[in-house]
Amino acid sequence: MKIKFLGHASFLITTKDNIKIITDPYKPGAYNGAVGYKPIKEEANIITISHEHDDHNYYKEIKGNPEIVKGACEKEISGIKFIGIETYHDLSKGKERGKNVMFLIIAEDLKLLHLGDLGHPLKEEEKAKIGEIDILFIPVGGYFTIDAEEASEIVEFLKPKITIPMHFKTPVLDFPIASVEDFLVEKKNVKMLDVSEVEISKENLPKEREIWVLKPALI
Repeated sequence: MKIKFLGHASFLITTKDNIKIITDPYKPGAYNGAVGYKPIKEEANIITISHEHDDHNYYKEIKGNPEIVKGACEKEISGIKFIGIETYHDLSKGKERGKNVMFLIIAEDLKLLHLGDLGHPLKEEEKAKIGEIDILFIPVGGYFTIDAEEASEIVEFLKPKITIPMHFKTPVLDFPIASVEDFLVEKKNVKMLDVSEVEISKENLPKEREIWVLKPALI
């Protein structure tokens, strides 16, 4: 499959059967221009939405008549399994920013986990629902989500083969969040990839755990 980092928490996942999944599409200019990424022009068959904030749920302009997947659920679409696991956007069980859903996506014998705007550490009961994962999409910027330290703890807790940071400060994002560099301090096996898209399969997963930093495509 191919994984393309569009920007913020939005990725385009394309399977070998050309099924296109977009995660958490953002509204360009949301929050008075804070999200300065370019509009998403990619088509999609499926869209996952972790929560109802403009920088994660703006699907109405996505082409392709996609099926929307949100909320706690378990469903299969075009041979791809989606498991939505309810969490929270903050440390006070949603009292500040509401609920969040992390999505486990199982396709081509790969298990991908998109954490959305997770705002708290994970527990053993949540880990049991997730199981072993191959690719983890994790927010690292803090303020609205877990920060670099908390993200590091979750990576060690879940032990994915590949960690892909998201939801961090860039030149076009005005949110008061940290850059990805804060998360990378003292990390091993970091690959700073000067590309937005990578291709991955079960057969070519790294033998040792790695962090892949992708370049936002729509910056």
